[in-house]
Amino acid sequence: MIDTQAFEDYRGYFMEGYNKDVFAKNGINATFEQYNVSLSKKGTLRGLHYQKEPYGQAKMFRCVQGEIFDACVDVRRGSKTFGQCVTATYSAKDKKMMFVPKGFANSILTTSEEDAIVVYMVEGYHVSEAETGLRWDDPDLAINWPVKPTLLSKKDQSWPLLKDIG
Repeated sequence: MIDTQAFEDYRGYFMEGYNKDVFAKNGINATFEQYNVSLSKKGTLRGLHYQKEPYGQAKMFRCVQGEIFDACVDVRRGSKTFGQCVTATYSAKDKKMMFVPKGFANSILTTSEEDAIVVYMVEGYHVSEAETGLRWDDPDLAINWPVKPTLLSKKDQSWPLLKDIG
């Protein structure tokens, strides 16, 4: 998680959305090729998504409206932390960013009453053939979702369990 500084006055605020040096000081040396935007209603769960190697993607998320709960799972076979999950809640108000390294499945769940708008930079391009994911309700992951996911795509409902990924 990266905290950012906003310079506020009577007009609103200004803040940097990306600063290569700040990212590098936080151990993030990704080269981002793509910038995406999603809008999601309360209860919408997007994920747990990732791309198979060699098409893995690092991602940097920021919520610019509303609030989201983010869950990231290490899917790197042979990693000491394989299958472990990290979660965080962040919002437009706190202006935090979440970095998701290559080799991690990621999901975002809208927890606010208002729609959540999320912008994110992606290292590497989307490759449809490499797209995959994990079941959001995998009992081995035991993710403690703060609100019940109610809006999911058919694809997100059908991903395999962690124990079944190749």
